[in-house]
This record gives sequence, structure tokens and C-alpha cells, in this order.
Amino acid sequence: MQETNDILIADYKRDYLAKEATAKGLIFMGGRETISLSGQWNYTVDQYDTCLRQKWFTEVYFDKDGRSLPVDFSFDDWDTITLPCSTNLVKPELFWYEGPLVFTRRFSFDPAILNDTPTSGYTGLSDTGKQVFLRIGAANYTCRVFLNGRYICTHNGGSTPFMWNVTQYLKAENRILLVSDATREHTNVPTENTDWFNYSGVYRDIELVILPEAYIKNLQVNLEPNSGFSKIRIAVEVSDPGSSPKSAVAGISEGTVTVSIPKLNLRTEIPLTEHRGEVILDAAPELWSPSTPKLYEVQAFFGNDTVSDLVGFREISVCGRDILLNGEKIFLRGISVHEDSLYTGKALSDDERMEIIRTAKQLGANYLRLAHYPHHENMARLCDREGLLLWEEIPVYWAIAFDRPATYAAAEDQLETLMFRDFNRASVIIWSVGNENPDSDERFSFMSRLADFAHGYDNTRMVSAACLVDGETISIRDRLADKLDIIGINEYIGWYSPNYDELPLLFQNSNPSKPVIITEFGADATIGLHGSIHDKGTEECQAEVYRRQIEILRTIPYVKGMTPWILFDFRCPRRTAKIQKFFNRKGLVGADRKTLKPAFHVLKDFYHEI
Repeated sequence: MQETNDILIADYKRDYLAKEATAKGLIFMGGRETISLSGQWNYTVDQYDTCLRQKWFTEVYFDKDGRSLPVDFSFDDWDTITLPCSTNLVKPELFWYEGPLVFTRRFSFDPAILNDTPTSGYTGLSDTGKQVFLRIGAANYTCRVFLNGRYICTHNGGSTPFMWNVTQYLKAENRILLVSDATREHTNVPTENTDWFNYSGVYRDIELVILPEAYIKNLQVNLEPNSGFSKIRIAVEVSDPGSSPKSAVAGISEGTVTVSIPKLNLRTEIPLTEHRGEVILDAAPELWSPSTPKLYEVQAFFGNDTVSDLVGFREISVCGRDILLNGEKIFLRGISVHEDSLYTGKALSDDERMEIIRTAKQLGANYLRLAHYPHHENMARLCDREGLLLWEEIPVYWAIAFDRPATYAAAEDQLETLMFRDFNRASVIIWSVGNENPDSDERFSFMSRLADFAHGYDNTRMVSAACLVDGETISIRDRLADKLDIIGINEYIGWYSPNYDELPLLFQNSNPSKPVIITEFGADATIGLHGSIHDKGTEECQAEVYRRQIEILRTIPYVKGMTPWILFDFRCPRRTAKIQKFFNRKGLVGADRKTLKPAFHVLKDFYHEI
């Protein structure tokens, strides 16, 4: 039977390799009209990927003669789930499940939202004056989208958003299917072996974005570097009219975009050439900093399209071994953070994000390292508002397939997506291209290309990576350092390297010409476990590691910041010891986000002192 042959085909995914959603398809989101598809969905575990093999999304219930056919799905009778969420936390039996999941829901769409199109006989939106894009904030790891019986697109990358034009597929009544698969693969970014919990499902917002025929694709606003804090750069990109369902607006891209910053009394027309335009304007904005997180509303107008954003103006730079914020030396008093909640997994609420910010400020921090992948875009927006500096990172983590071109392409796409999404965020001062990769020729080439790409995309921020200490020479020595503006170093002296004598030796043996951030140090501590400073896993041992580290680090002139590992305890399947129990216990605060360990106060005292 044909059905049997289809099921047995090993390469069934070949039908879903085309139409990959990448950074090139992203659209600026500030001020957009959207329709949320978050909420109640039906779902099922699909361990054998039968939805893709049998093409459930086509919903074939009858043969050509009208006789009913048996099917292996029952979309509207499946259990319900509230998306976005981390599916592992919905039911105990799903906790360790990483494989394929199918999510579906029906939704109505009124074409009057787009135009005065009559609803009688309405079957699609391709003749209306506007367009509709589907945007999914993040789904781990591969997500395939189907709408009204049609395959729409595939996205790879568990922590980045993607978009696709669905105008021609929409009807008045619709069914959407999302097939997500968090299976860990060696060729993925991140690879199959990491040090955090691999949450499954669609865990960021799902929405329809309503756009006019011609729209603003991107808006970048920043303080022009080395301008004496007196010039603002504005760059715009508009859609290619030939890519829209109706191409009658050909030629509009040669017009202008109007940009306004009311509180600076700025309003300018930006001429467009080949869909792009850029101006540099004289201005005297109040500078953004952690102590004065001043934001300005920016508006842009193009034809029938209007977008807006809240933007802070600041300059971050490196001078010798110093990091300068707005021309002043700054020490980055930081802490590392995972996007992980005991209750919501990776699907954090804004209240939980604010909890991170409040706890960091209680610690005395002015800076966060968002490890080890792109966190939700709202984290950077909140840090813009609340005044915390950010290191943002892509998951080029440990033993990536550095020799595989497709793996590099995936890493570069995630980096480009992150930079596109958060370019206007004043809080973001460092792009990180990876974490803890042993030096090799393949890795050096891979990471160097990423660093070059980041520098080419954005000249307003620093590029870094969290590198390893050279264990043979006990020194900061990594070929990648030449490609970085700031050297990040992970060192666990006092914990994985228990000989504290190595810590002063590390800095005596090193003579970097650039600033260094200690991106990780720390020790596990189980809340309530007590003993001597030598007993691993005790609160006393963790506090001693912090005391000894701070005693040395505060004396090193080229160490210009630190982000110890980590603010909160978090889930990790590879941590099975008695003191861990499937958690990384290096948090200064317990997984409950309330219980402070003694080491929290050690670091707090140092941060408040300096």
C-alpha cells in the first residue's frame, strides 16, 4: 500500500528541507499591529514523527469516492496546553521528553482587519492591501509550520525568533500546526552535549503581524561612535515590493522614510536607494547609563507603515585595558544568568525577568551575562528601562562541529538574528560568539569568522567570547583573543582546579593587551549543607571560593569585570551527585529564587564596596 511505503521511507524529512526561515526574513517589530495566537492549543507527543511521515496536516479523511478513511490523529480531541510553555513541565511523564511534539489550533481571521474586503466568498488575502506574517518567538529546536493543509516553513535554532509571510495561505477559518522537535544533535548549535536542561516545545509568543503592502523592514538607531556623544545615526531598510503578493507598488522603495525623535526635536527625511537609507544627525541626547537609563521614543514613517521604539544613547568602547562607558572607565560588576525557572522552565514571564533584575541589583550588579543562548527580547528591553548592562551570547558551546559548513551557517544565522533583534537596545554592550571551546584550527577559523561577522554588522559594541585558561602554561592564551575586543575567561580555581595557588599564577603568567572579564568562576553549594571550607558542596566551601577569588581578582589591573557562575540554581540532567540531584548548584540563590547563600553576601559586599 502507498501509505505503508510512505511510512517506511527513511528520508521522509526531505519534503521539509526547503523554505527555511532565517534572519533574512525578520522584520522590525516595534509598534506593530499583532494578533496573538498564544493560548489554548491541542497537542500530542509524536515520538515516531508520524505527522511528518503521513502528512497529517493535509487532513485527508475521505478517499476520492467519498468513503471515510482511518487516521492516526484527532486534532481537536487531543489534550490541551497553554502556549507558550516549556512542555516538560506540563505533565510528569513529559519531563524528560525531547522528541517531536505536534501543536494545533483553529482560529478565525476577519479580512476586514486588513481592508474593506467583503467576507462573502472570501478564501484568501492575496488581493487585500496588507500582508500577514507569522512570527514565533522561539521553539526548541526545529519547528515546522503548517497552515490550512500547506507546508509553510522550517526554522532551526531553539532560542531565536522567525517569521514567514502567510498572507496567501490564510482563510476566514484556519487550522495551524506546529511540529517542534528538541532532539539534540551533534551538528546543531548548540551541540548534543550541554550543561543545561533541554526544554522542549514552543516557549515564546506566537503571533500574526499585520503589515502594509510596503513596510519598514528594519530601523537602527544609535549614538555614532567617536562623535563626542553629539551625533545620532539612523539607518532604515524597507521591503522589496517585488516580494509582496501584490507588486503594484514597485518603485516606492526609491522614496523616503521620515524619522522623528520628539524629545530631541529631531525630524528628518531619509532618502532611499535600493530599499535602504542612512543619515547622521547632530544631537545632544542625555546619555543612557545604569544610573540614568534615559530612553527616547523614536518613530519612523514610510507610506502607510509606522514603527516605533524606545532607544537609549550610549557609547561603549575599549581603550587599552580599560572599558569605557560614555568615555568613563567602568568596572562590570556582573553575574551570569540562565533563562530557567523552577516553575516555567524557559518560558519566563516578565515578572520572573524582573525578579532576576531586582536580585542582581540587590547584589550590587550593574551588568548581566545572559548565558548561553539568546534570551527573550523582553529581557533586554527591561534592562534598557531598569539600567543593567548586558552580554548576549549564541550557543556555540563546547564541542561544536567546527569543520561542518552547515553548522557554521546555523551559528552565523543565530548571531545575525540576535543582533537584528536587539540592535537598538542600549543595555546590550557585548556580543559573545561562544563559550568554552578548546583551541583548535577548526575552532579558530569558525569563531574568527563569527567575530568578523559581528564586527562587520555592528561597530557600536564589543565582541567577546568566554575562553578557557591554557592548562599547560596556566595563562590566558587563546589565538581567538586577537579577534576579540574583550577577553572572557572561565576559570574555576578553588573548585575544578582546587589549588588556589594557581589563581595568582594565572595572572602572573598573563599579560594581555586588552581588558579581561572573568566570565565564570564559582562553586556548588547545596542549601542547608554545612561543613568546613574544604567540604565540597557546602555553603561554607562556596563562600570561601568567592572570598579567595575576590581577594586576588581585585588586585589584577586588567580584570575589568566579572560574571561569576551563577545567580540562581538551575536544572541540569548531567549533574547527578548527591549535592546536585539534577541541578547545577552554583547559584548564589536557590532555585526558589528566594534563599540567599552566604556567598551571595560575600560578592554583594565586594560590589557595594567598589
